[in-house]
Amino acid sequence: MQVTKRSTCPVAGTLDLIGDKWSLLVVRDMLLYGKQTYGEFADSDEGIPTNILAERLKRLEAAGIIRSAKYQERPPRFAYSLTDKGRSLGKILLALVEWGAAHIPGTVAPKALKNKRRR
Repeated sequence: MQVTKRSTCPVAGTLDLIGDKWSLLVVRDMLLYGKQTYGEFADSDEGIPTNILAERLKRLEAAGIIRSAKYQERPPRFAYSLTDKGRSLGKILLALVEWGAAHIPGTVAPKALKNKRRR
C-alpha cells in the first residue's frame, strides 16, 4: 500500500501518511492504553468503522509504524505493536493533547498520558 506524496514538504508528507481522521487515534490507543487487537481498537470511544480500521491497520503496517503478529490461526487473528518509528509519534500526540486541552473547550488530557509524563 503506497501513500501518494503531494510534495517534498515534510509536513505534507507526514499528513499524507498519518493525517487522516483515524490513524493517530490507533497510535494513541497503542501508546496510552496498550491496545493490541482489532477488537480493542474497534471498542474505542470514537467508534471507528470496522472497514476503515482494517484499512488503517494495513496502512500503518505498510508504513512501518506498527507490526503485526498472528496469535491465532482459525480464524486468523493478529496482535499489533508499535515499532520504534511508531513510538516516536508520541511527541506529536503529546503536542496535540496539550494544544487541544488548552484551546478546545470540554477536552481533557487522558489520565494515561498524565501518568506517562510523571515517569
